Amino acid sequence: MNLPNKLTVLRVLLIPFFVAALLAGDGQIPTLRYVSAAIFIVASLTDMLDGKIARKYNLVTNFGKFMDPLADKLLVCAALICLVELKQIPAWMVIIIVSREFTISGFRLVAAEQGIVIAASYWGKFKTTFQMIAVVLMILNIKALGLVTDLMVWVALILTVVSLVDYVAKNHKILTEGTM
Repeated sequence: MNLPNKLTVLRVLLIPFFVAALLAGDGQIPTLRYVSAAIFIVASLTDMLDGKIARKYNLVTNFGKFMDPLADKLLVCAALICLVELKQIPAWMVIIIVSREFTISGFRLVAAEQGIVIAASYWGKFKTTFQMIAVVLMILNIKALGLVTDLMVWVALILTVVSLVDYVAKNHKILTEGTM
């Protein structure tokens, strides 16, 4: 269990605390909103940090390859589902985002069975960055930043679709031909 893997596990362990803080009092307790935003930011930063450390110090493991993307999806999906509960994002947007995550995970699973690794694309990285910014802005729910928050949500949604199209276009042979 190296440092990058410990950071990934920490990210997963932070999720219940994040959810509890965000949903306590139906999301109406400002202090807990700030606590949940702080937890989400820390968890998001561990995502950035674990990958950099793993690559820089050659600490990439099968556990990390499996758990890192799963931890990211769990964190973002938990946040988005909570925000639907709090009526801050429409369910249809979250369905699109979650569907994209399932689709890419499916592609990666089929590719892995063929010995192919599908690396994260720049579109996917941009998508993740904008999703995390949008989530933090929605958690903070600052009225003066309402337009910026809405813009970030729409940019994240558009990047979600663009990254899905990019992955499918680049990797369609995994499903259609069985090999690349």
